[in-house]
Amino acid sequence: MKKLFAFAAVAAFFLAFGATRASAQGPAGSGAGSAAASSGSSSGSSHSLNPIHWIKKSKPADDQVASTTGRDKKLAANLQSSGVLAADASLTDACAPFTALHECLASLHASKNAAIDFNCLRANVTGVHTNADLSGCKGASDKRMDLHKAIHLLKPEVDAKSQAKNAEKQAQDDLKDAA
Repeated sequence: MKKLFAFAAVAAFFLAFGATRASAQGPAGSGAGSAAASSGSSSGSSHSLNPIHWIKKSKPADDQVASTTGRDKKLAANLQSSGVLAADASLTDACAPFTALHECLASLHASKNAAIDFNCLRANVTGVHTNADLSGCKGASDKRMDLHKAIHLLKPEVDAKSQAKNAEKQAQDDLKDAA
């Protein structure tokens, strides 16, 4: 008798809570598609429950390397006239492995100021080895490193921190002049 009473209590429990759970899942039957569409996120008024949609997508950064705007043409002309970029070189090709234009410009200036081969400096700063000859580079690494560390690795006799700071200031000035 106790077993029958326990079975009835469990069955009643499942029937009571099972019905409310099923009703909370929404309409099912004729018109369910239109009811779901009117209450879903397709109307644009309700907030999405997907957390991926909560994150706002940022616009591409203003200083992306791949852009070919008039600013970049002016910047390349200024760099070539000052001798930072070779006359036959393209700014887009020189800065291809970099993620940001200001990093590339700082590396170009540091290369000229400290008399370091730009290909060696670029390989150490970005961690990307291009088809350029790196046989003359000291300690070419596959890992990214800060500009001052790369300068110190390639030319230990110079003050790497001040060279890097100076090059970054020159890069900011170049970006301001080209804007």
